[in-house]
Amino acid sequence: MSPGRTGYSSGTSERICRPLVLRVSSTVFLNARGAKPPAIGGPYVAAPEAYASVPATTAALPAAEPPYTLDAGDKLRVVVFGQDGISNSYVVDAGGKVNLPLVGAINARGLTNQQLAAAITARLKQGYVRDPHVSVEVDTYRPFFILGEVTTPGQYPYVANLTAETAVAIAGGFAPRAFKKTVELTRKTSGRQIRSEVPLDYPVRPGDTILVKERWF
Repeated sequence: MSPGRTGYSSGTSERICRPLVLRVSSTVFLNARGAKPPAIGGPYVAAPEAYASVPATTAALPAAEPPYTLDAGDKLRVVVFGQDGISNSYVVDAGGKVNLPLVGAINARGLTNQQLAAAITARLKQGYVRDPHVSVEVDTYRPFFILGEVTTPGQYPYVANLTAETAVAIAGGFAPRAFKKTVELTRKTSGRQIRSEVPLDYPVRPGDTILVKERWF
C-alpha cells in the first residue's frame, strides 16, 4: 500500500476502535468494583403462597373498580332474621367457603355480599326455614401484604381508604434503597392474578400484594 492509504487506514481504525476500548474499560471498571449491571425492573419477590399459586398476568388494572368480592380471610356477619341459631360471625376458610348450621358449607369466594346472601337464602329454603330473610356484611376484611424495600414487610390488617403510600407507612416506611415513585401491585380479579405498576396514591383493596422494588441509582 502507499503511505497515503496506510495513514488513512490507521486513522480509521483508531477512530473505530477507540469507543470499543472505552466501553470495555467501563465494564472492567464495574467488575473491578464488584458491581453488577442493573437488571431491568429490579428484583422481584414472590407473593405469598396463597396468591402465588395462580400465575400473575402483567396488565393495567381497571380504572373503575368492580364490586368487592369475598375470599379467604374475610370475616362475615350473617343475619337470618328470626333465626338466632344461625345468625353469627363466620370466617371464609382457605377453601373459600363459609360453614353455617343446618345448611353446611356454602361457597363464598368470588361472590358479593348480596350474592352470598342469595345463596344462603336459596339453601335455607330447601326445607330448613320458611321464607328466610338473610343479610351478609363484612365484619373484618382479609389482610393485605407488602413485600420488598420497606422497613417491616409482611401481612397487615386492611383499613378503609388504604392507598399504596399509606400501606408503605403501615409497614414502617421505605427502606433506604427503595424505589419511591411506583410500586408493583398484584390483585386477584375475576379469578386471575393481575400485576401492574401503580402510583403511590393508587387505592389498595383487601388481599392485594404490594411489592416495593429496589432502586439502582
